[in-house]
Amino acid sequence: MDPKTGNAVTKALNVLEAAVAGPGPRRFADICAAAGVPKASVHRILSTLVELGFVAAEGDGRYRAGTRMSALAEEVKAAGAGGIGEVLTRLSGEVRQTVHFALRSGDHAVYVQKVEGNQPYRMASRVGMRLPLHSTAIGKCVLAHLPPDELAGILATAGLPARTPATFTSPGLLAAELAGIRERGYAVDDEENETAVRCLGAPVFDRAGHVAGGVSVSTVAPLLSREELLTFVPALRAAAGAVTNLLH
Repeated sequence: MDPKTGNAVTKALNVLEAAVAGPGPRRFADICAAAGVPKASVHRILSTLVELGFVAAEGDGRYRAGTRMSALAEEVKAAGAGGIGEVLTRLSGEVRQTVHFALRSGDHAVYVQKVEGNQPYRMASRVGMRLPLHSTAIGKCVLAHLPPDELAGILATAGLPARTPATFTSPGLLAAELAGIRERGYAVDDEENETAVRCLGAPVFDRAGHVAGGVSVSTVAPLLSREELLTFVPALRAAAGAVTNLLH
């Protein structure tokens, strides 16, 4: 089932996600476009979400996260941050590189935790940043473990835009890459999303066994070769397994 043409609950969740995603208030037209829901339905859903406190209306046709949504986000963060943060910190200490944990959100992923590596440089990533799925290590892990119809729906919606000259922009080549990821259990972003940034990712699954996101190790490509990065695979997969267990 296409999540953007699903039942009433799915539509409401898509509208909620579109209304609160990203920094700052969102315009009504942008919410409609991101949610893929008809304008009349979006208006009706937003009215209910505003009444319930999950969304706040700015009064100029824009919307932002309401107090109830903000409180819920803090509760979720507090419930899961402790154990997962310890796993990520331990992994970062072992590999001496920056570590991320991201969760899938529709046709992209979002960084929810980051631990800087013991290096003289700092990665430009930040918690809350949205990630393309086709050009990042975590994103490709997500795509590799989606049902075929859901994968096709995401690729039809988001496309395969070239982020760098190394990005997979051919559906056939991406399909082969995803098959390899399923077999290996990890993905490599070899300067596919950002030039000079190389990442290693492993998937994380929820209690139902569905892919939820992933854990990644990120480094500056000129300072760490692909071969050196791959030596981190055992530690990364162990950390991703530990996060999966914490999500159960």
